[in-house]
Amino acid sequence: MAAISLPRLLLNLAFAAVLAPLTVAGGTSAAAYNRPKPRPDLSITLDFDADGATPQQVHISMVGANKVRMMWITDDEAPATVDYGTEEGKYSESSTGSTHVYSFATYTSGKIHEVVIGPLDPDTVYFYRCGGNPGRELSFKTPPAGLPIKFTIVGDLGQTGWTSSTLDHVSKSNSDILLLPGDLSYADLDQSRWDSFGRLVEPLASSRPWMVTEGNHEIETIPLIESTPFKPYNARWHMPHEESASPSNLFYSFDAAGGSVHVLMLGSYADFATGSDQFKWLQADLAKLDRSKTPWLFALIHAPWYNSNKAHQGEGDEMRAALEQLLYAAGVDAVFAGHVHAYERFMSVYDNKEDGCGAVHITVGDGGNREGLASKYEKPQPSISLFREASFGHGQLYVQNSTHALWSWHRNDDDEAVVADSVWITSLASNPSCKNRN
Repeated sequence: MAAISLPRLLLNLAFAAVLAPLTVAGGTSAAAYNRPKPRPDLSITLDFDADGATPQQVHISMVGANKVRMMWITDDEAPATVDYGTEEGKYSESSTGSTHVYSFATYTSGKIHEVVIGPLDPDTVYFYRCGGNPGRELSFKTPPAGLPIKFTIVGDLGQTGWTSSTLDHVSKSNSDILLLPGDLSYADLDQSRWDSFGRLVEPLASSRPWMVTEGNHEIETIPLIESTPFKPYNARWHMPHEESASPSNLFYSFDAAGGSVHVLMLGSYADFATGSDQFKWLQADLAKLDRSKTPWLFALIHAPWYNSNKAHQGEGDEMRAALEQLLYAAGVDAVFAGHVHAYERFMSVYDNKEDGCGAVHITVGDGGNREGLASKYEKPQPSISLFREASFGHGQLYVQNSTHALWSWHRNDDDEAVVADSVWITSLASNPSCKNRN
């Protein structure tokens, strides 16, 4: 038997310490479906022709109204510069940023570079190269300046054969922004898995903004050795928390579509109690909103507040008790969660009851994680739960105009993206009976 490396040994020591009817467009019909089997882990290595200066694991995120942050890694020293322009092979602009590394137990990361570029034109394709490297030209498209806009939403992504299938389907969706409510790489202390994940998602994450928040698999601590939670996550995925006046990379907000959409990226594993930094920040962030100018308000969390799956029962209850009233008063239209490795859509709810002025709650923790699907549900199905299924897949949110958005869930069925559930959502800001709720 091969010797176990120290990082893997530490990892091992740390670890030691039913299907529902199909719903389409709001209706129901009986349909049998056999859940897919797990697929093996992937391990994505460097391209054969890469050297120490080759940019890898490139991903971008939104920074304010007209800028994006580029992040990438090189094995060796390289300049933290991005050259970019609107013509292939021609770079009329250049920006410079910073470089850092982090250590975790016996692992030391590559050189992590980050550069903010802009101002940028909306709905425009830009060509760029990182670190002045002439051998790698990439491109990305900026989101539109107004509605309509399309989001992809997928949680608990991981890096398995099902992840690859999900990413393939997402690549065909032509969405503008990807939202990920936690559990990205499933590195679980093995830092090389972060590198593999970065290479796996680069084709998509380098071409559209990815906005993420943390899950439990991002905590990554080892008693007496690595006591700071979220250290690798914060080093590799810098989100624009400063621009929304958040004191933490674990919770923030951003605008899209010229301010028509406001997205709250909340931290299920950051303190959310009354008086906490997150609670006070959320209060202040929501107080700044003018819903006549921002008709859509969405929130992402990791542990779902509503859940009829037997997995992770009740884990979101404390956060719901602390924050649901704030979201309800602000008129949040939908809350998207991960954590439970299945899909479930609830009706508009508040305080565990149907409420036409409450948020639609949707769980999409089905991206392709290595732990498999959560297939056991409570019976009977609660009346507020409209659709539930233990399958891998992803969601798409097409915000068509100021009053209507189409949500659809795309099941991975024999490597084809099948629309298994869809529903129109009406903006609560357009409903006169839902104004001035406290």
